[in-house]
Amino acid sequence: MRLVIAKCSVDYVGRLSAHLPMATRLLMVKADGSVSIHADDRAYKPLNWMSPPCRLKEAPGVWRVVNKAGEELRITLEEIFQDTSYDLGVDPGLRKDGVEAHLQELLAANPTALGDGFTLIRREYMTAIGPVDLLCRDAEQGTVAVEVKRRGEIDGVEQLTRYLELLNRDPLLAPVAGVFAAQEIKPQARVLATDRGIRCVVVDYDKLRGIERDELTLF
Repeated sequence: MRLVIAKCSVDYVGRLSAHLPMATRLLMVKADGSVSIHADDRAYKPLNWMSPPCRLKEAPGVWRVVNKAGEELRITLEEIFQDTSYDLGVDPGLRKDGVEAHLQELLAANPTALGDGFTLIRREYMTAIGPVDLLCRDAEQGTVAVEVKRRGEIDGVEQLTRYLELLNRDPLLAPVAGVFAAQEIKPQARVLATDRGIRCVVVDYDKLRGIERDELTLF
């Protein structure tokens, strides 16, 4: 991973145009080829970025990051304060807690819990930015990426959004729909998912395990 702290301006040229005026920012270049620009706020979310596959072309005073579609992230560098590279090695990936891992396993064995006619293509479908929990086909044979959480929050929706962006670039899979599955989904996460065209599914863990609940329910 390469970390560059620099005074720079940024222009995105493509389907949409965006401009960041001159300021001091963190430029992050990852081993997968992605480039992102960060400010000292907004938590983990970058100000702008280019996802792989893309290529970085460096020239004095300017970086040009270009993707397959010809869209360009142009970074104009006025001053570089630090330029450091680190070898982080192979990441073991996210280790899910017992309930979440078992929930994923149960849904893989019972994909119709996610929708009528759903069938499993593969569990832990690997992408350049990590594994998709479940890759399925729906009743119309469309491809569906499923993110499984015990508690569904905004960061899980953001994670699935990144997977969908990448998967929809693959002509053998596209179009790829998204399903956000969890035992409980926070209202803010549901709003964000709906806005991005991602369907939310609340999963009954006990029912999947074949356990009848003793308490009475209305629905």
